[in-house]
Amino acid sequence: MASLISILREVHDPRDVNARHDLASVLFLALAATLCGAKSCVEMAEFSDGNAEELSALVPLPHGAPSHDTFSRVFRLLDPAELARAFAAFMGALRQELGLGPARGVVAVDAKSLRRGYEKGRAHMPPMMVSVWDTETRLAIAQGRAPGNGEVKATLALLKGLVLKGCTVTADALHGHAEMARAVRAAKAHYCLGLKGNRGPLFAAVAASFASADEDAPFHETTEAGHGRQERRRASVLPAKALAAAHAFPGLAAVGRIDASRVLPDGRTTGATRYLLLSRPVSPRKLLDTVRAHWSIENHLHWTLDVVFDEDDARARKNYAPENLAVIRRLALNILNAHPDKRSTASKMRQAKWKQQYFLSLFAHLQ
Repeated sequence: MASLISILREVHDPRDVNARHDLASVLFLALAATLCGAKSCVEMAEFSDGNAEELSALVPLPHGAPSHDTFSRVFRLLDPAELARAFAAFMGALRQELGLGPARGVVAVDAKSLRRGYEKGRAHMPPMMVSVWDTETRLAIAQGRAPGNGEVKATLALLKGLVLKGCTVTADALHGHAEMARAVRAAKAHYCLGLKGNRGPLFAAVAASFASADEDAPFHETTEAGHGRQERRRASVLPAKALAAAHAFPGLAAVGRIDASRVLPDGRTTGATRYLLLSRPVSPRKLLDTVRAHWSIENHLHWTLDVVFDEDDARARKNYAPENLAVIRRLALNILNAHPDKRSTASKMRQAKWKQQYFLSLFAHLQ
């Protein structure tokens, strides 16, 4: 815990010199409250006030617990780049203490809208957070707001600051462009990028390659049943050196296709075909595993943020508050995911709220 607080003390305080509450203490209280289920600045203040005696043993509170106005002011004014650096420093320390080192497997990139964090009159354009997710450890390793909802630009900026050597970076079709491929290969990583009609000529060429190969392409097929439906997925992979030269796509070595069909409980059948750009040839089975790993960012990050942390209902809108509070939520989720307890995230949060010893154990690996 001392390690985390020392990292928070490196964050520059944007308030005037007469601010009563220490910034590191305010940030720690916000994180502690979020770990225990607080969803807003009002709830952070209530948690701090209700547990002031116990919390004052962890951080200095000479003026008592901060008010909700103090929490709100801090997150509205705080430079997101400062909090992002603290997040990166914390994750470096956490991974080192857990003996994880840099990410080694599939690293998924995706964006998520903060649906109710829009400014007045701009409900059509809520702020968007881009996350980089280590699917193997289920930890977010970087995140940042996409200015003007420019997801591509924000993603490229995040990748520059990460150690990705040997990883496979996955992303949806928005990122199936040459600049993304170049950035991933520059980081000595491989890519598996979605491809749709937004890259017309390349998409048409890839689809034609599979059409001409027909049944000659090696494939791997899986079938699953559950929740009253049956799903079938069939993956194929073809070499793509000629396509790489013809379309000037950096590092392109193979292309993949996944045909998926689903039989619904009412007997209806739906289907879809996805194409993927690969920087190295892989087996069809490996392609299916990689794509499935990518969806971990939806199932274990975005879903948890919405259902457990109520992120879609978060009403913070002014200045930098939406993105700064989003970082606090992701930091809290990482701490909860790193804890060895096998209970659900929601259960861990309840235990942290009810039992001081359990709350302290969340930081045991940061001694």
